[in-house]
Amino acid sequence: MTESLDAYKPAKIAQLVEEAGVAKARLEFGPMLTLAILAGAFIGLGGAAYTMTMTGLDPAIGPARLLGGVVFCLGLILVIVGGAELFTGNALMVMAAVDGKIAPARLFRAWAIVYAGNLIGAAALAFGMTLSGLLDGPMGETATRIAEAKTSLPPPEAFMRGILCNALVCLAIWLTFAARTVAGKILAILWPISAFVLLGFEHSVANMYFFPQAWGAGADPALGAALTNLVWVTLGNIVGGAGGVALAYRFAYLAQHET
Repeated sequence: MTESLDAYKPAKIAQLVEEAGVAKARLEFGPMLTLAILAGAFIGLGGAAYTMTMTGLDPAIGPARLLGGVVFCLGLILVIVGGAELFTGNALMVMAAVDGKIAPARLFRAWAIVYAGNLIGAAALAFGMTLSGLLDGPMGETATRIAEAKTSLPPPEAFMRGILCNALVCLAIWLTFAARTVAGKILAILWPISAFVLLGFEHSVANMYFFPQAWGAGADPALGAALTNLVWVTLGNIVGGAGGVALAYRFAYLAQHET
């Protein structure tokens, strides 16, 4: 009998997300780090494509930013369909942690390994782009402008943009659990991710690529300013994904099953 291709309902999605969180926490160090490095490179590829798309366009114009957002979706499509471990998406593991299915130490271990792996993968991709020579021309000028805009953000704004960004990223991942086909998963990713780029929200793993990309282009955004941005955006991403999405859906669909 052919399996139904109808989307899973939200209550079932909550169960699937929790089960996935448990499986992620059980990954051994080697596979987890490898998948995290891949995810960092995948998001970097989306960032590189976005940079080239915005070259020659006015980044303040909505339609141009929307186009850039559609192109940036490449990164999460590769993560979800190809299979990789992304720090921002792993904020959803909080659902399983709250229900006692993941010990706090295992949660933080997974976050730390994946965050480090994402950084390695994103920075490695930026290094590769530098060696390619593509950053020597107009694309490099765009890369510089992107990094300078990020380092100029005051911490409260970077924090709030991080919250809003990962709420959309985790919602995109949530929707991919509803889909039963590759095409459905890609469509689920398209609009939430395009929206966060369009609106100028901040994604920590993307920034792990954008700053080294600018340095590779010969720009000199201060390391301290880049790290400050990354810290505040990371904290915002955790709040937006873990608190804004994971805990809300856990309360709505899983808390009722407690005894």
